[in-house]
Amino acid sequence: MAKILLNKENLFYNFDVISNKTGSKEKVAVVLKDNAYGHGLIEIGTLASEYGIKKAVVRTIDDALKIEKLFDYIVILAEKTFHTYSHTFHIALNSLEDINKLPKNSNVHIKVDTGMHRNGILPEQIEEAFLGLSKREINVTGVFTHHKGADELSTNFFWQKAVFSSVKENVKRICEQLSLPLPAFHSCNSAALFRTSNFDESFARVGIATYGYLDNADIFKFPKLKPVMSLWANKLSSRILKKGQSTGYGGKYIAEENIVISTYDIGYGDGFLRLNERKSYTTPKGYKVLGRVSMDNLCLNTDDEKVCIFDDVNALAQVHDTITYEITTTLNPNIEKEIV
Repeated sequence: MAKILLNKENLFYNFDVISNKTGSKEKVAVVLKDNAYGHGLIEIGTLASEYGIKKAVVRTIDDALKIEKLFDYIVILAEKTFHTYSHTFHIALNSLEDINKLPKNSNVHIKVDTGMHRNGILPEQIEEAFLGLSKREINVTGVFTHHKGADELSTNFFWQKAVFSSVKENVKRICEQLSLPLPAFHSCNSAALFRTSNFDESFARVGIATYGYLDNADIFKFPKLKPVMSLWANKLSSRILKKGQSTGYGGKYIAEENIVISTYDIGYGDGFLRLNERKSYTTPKGYKVLGRVSMDNLCLNTDDEKVCIFDDVNALAQVHDTITYEITTTLNPNIEKEIV
């Protein structure tokens, strides 16, 4: 079966760049949701812990339980069934209605909608949220928001920062009135962190930058990061494709001369999506995907025993007219992973 190689040196390089920007490793929360963006929850979590990262962000409690021993502080973004909790877990409150579903004595981060209009309470509901949580003896350990366009040239980034600054001041007032400790404040995702001149929040939630990517990096002059993942496939068979013969479903590739072709054990069943045959994709070593990608294999103009399908998904994202996130998270989580 195909294999994903995870480059430890590149990951640690990215962590160096990120922690230099935040000011310390303690201010980095590595985002491990959706199987660490396809890179492997346990694998990346273990490496992040080895590097010295103490905070993580996941999607569900089940994911938090899998990495509980690796981190001191885990933010859970989108859980609706609170079947268990731990002192290391900090559950995101995405709506006022969820207050009554939270376990007593649990730790909660209130999410505030500063303009994305997806999840979170309204800024004017922050006092109501604090009072409701206090009545249920729930600890407010964080207040946060999420940027909708930090990687785009627009005023949204600055507008949301201003709204969240106002929220912070209101939270400080409420905490003083209720004699509550100040919670952690966090708003920066990867792009927002690198667009912030003087980072002064409790920590940054760093996702895609961890894995070596930042959209529109050239526009904002973001630092160069190194992709962590490469995808490798093994040869299944080889043959001579004669001039005029085709290969694959629909016979979309027709040989213009006699060539050697081979099939490899990766396909859309593994998350390497079908290519629109009107566009072409070339591997890092210069081999072309010939015709349509099948469920379990694809064809290349080589007979190498092993082939690197990609070591940087930017080119593939352009072929599919999508973003790097979608390419990596689409990969089948059952693909074997090896740290190199």
